[in-house]
Amino acid sequence: MTDGIKPPLRRTLHMAVKTTSIDTLVVGAGQAGIAMSEHLSNIGVPHLVLERARIAERWRTGRWDSLVANGPAWHDRFPNREFPEVDPDGFASKEQVADYFVEYAKQFNAPIRTGVEVKKVVRNVGHQGFTVETSDGTFEASRVVVATGPFQRPVIPAIAPKSERLTQIHSADYRNPQQLPEGNVVVVGAGSSGVQIADELQRAGRRVYLSVGPHDRPPRAYRGRDFCWWLGVLGEWDAEVMRPGKEHVTIAVSGARGGHTVDFRRLAHQGVTLVGLTKSFDGTVVTFNADLADNIARGDENYLSLLDAADAYAVRNGLALPEEPEARIIPPDPACLIDPIFELDLVEAGVTSIIWATGYAVDFGWLQVDAFDEKGKPKHQRGVSKEPGIYFLGLPWLSRRGSAFIWGVWHDAKHIADHIATQRKYLAYYDAAHSHAQPQRETGATEPKVRKVSEMNLS
Repeated sequence: MTDGIKPPLRRTLHMAVKTTSIDTLVVGAGQAGIAMSEHLSNIGVPHLVLERARIAERWRTGRWDSLVANGPAWHDRFPNREFPEVDPDGFASKEQVADYFVEYAKQFNAPIRTGVEVKKVVRNVGHQGFTVETSDGTFEASRVVVATGPFQRPVIPAIAPKSERLTQIHSADYRNPQQLPEGNVVVVGAGSSGVQIADELQRAGRRVYLSVGPHDRPPRAYRGRDFCWWLGVLGEWDAEVMRPGKEHVTIAVSGARGGHTVDFRRLAHQGVTLVGLTKSFDGTVVTFNADLADNIARGDENYLSLLDAADAYAVRNGLALPEEPEARIIPPDPACLIDPIFELDLVEAGVTSIIWATGYAVDFGWLQVDAFDEKGKPKHQRGVSKEPGIYFLGLPWLSRRGSAFIWGVWHDAKHIADHIATQRKYLAYYDAAHSHAQPQRETGATEPKVRKVSEMNLS
């Protein structure tokens, strides 16, 4: 006897109803997802990490060829594994960083499933948890940790010109100078990415115009210590509140060529033409704000203030670190700073390419839960969302300044894992009490004694 359904259709129906139940589902297997998996594994929480591509895919294919980490290997790592074959004071290449996370996941046999894209998450109605639709079936999860990081959707501003003669790419798609057509280049954005790309292009023989906006400019190292160390001892990495007006300020620092302090004046003397913040395009003409000198000056103030804080700390703590007065020498202003360019005809300047080093936006369209504010930003406290059971990890300033960095995300993940463990204990208590109460109600027995919260082990 048959059900009248042909075999291919029967297989299709079977696939459509494939459902997997899991306690905690982690979305993303970059540094945030792996850190989350480690902490969940340590406390025995059943979980699964879903990754739409490969482990640490952004490091492999979302960066340019010559990229290295911006922090030294002793700093930019998880606490339980050092970088193999990288000097502690050196800077790991992007492939070394990606390989590091692959090997780290192997250390504790992380339950990661690659090649699976999460398409939709909705809260269940009438019962606990969430329904998660993916490219590999449906999951039922009591909790969902969003570990997709801040680099989700490259942003090119609306002012970008509509011109077929120009090659325009985001820094996420830049790989090397040979990728671009012959001609000069405008690089918009002077954070770490924009500065390093502009420097690489200029060294490759291109004429480069670098559009410089507001930025922080820490020294690569000072008095024998990397700036990562100075920010640590000065408490800057653990700062919990962003200073007003710093929301859109980038950090200009580089680990390229062994690491060096970014100095825009030196870049200009090297051959890079500095211009102000890019304002608008009109045909082939681009207009820049008259703010170049102010942006450079504020960057200098930020640089010198860190030197002052470091000197004061050394004196206060009696540190015998070598003094470095030459670090305070500011090179003379280049011509492009003395007589700035406010307009540039791209055709006359021979510009054939624009690289937009203008950052990223998050994309949570697949997360259809009440976890966002009126502007669509995640609403949370240290990663614990306003929507119970939803968590965010790896976002800038999740709990502190260092939250989006490799070591910072590891510590944030531990806090979220502890929160999940506590919630699981509350629910386990409910389940145990409910299972004992149900048969007694059926036999007319008295209600079981309910323990006080103070008697429960919630540590």
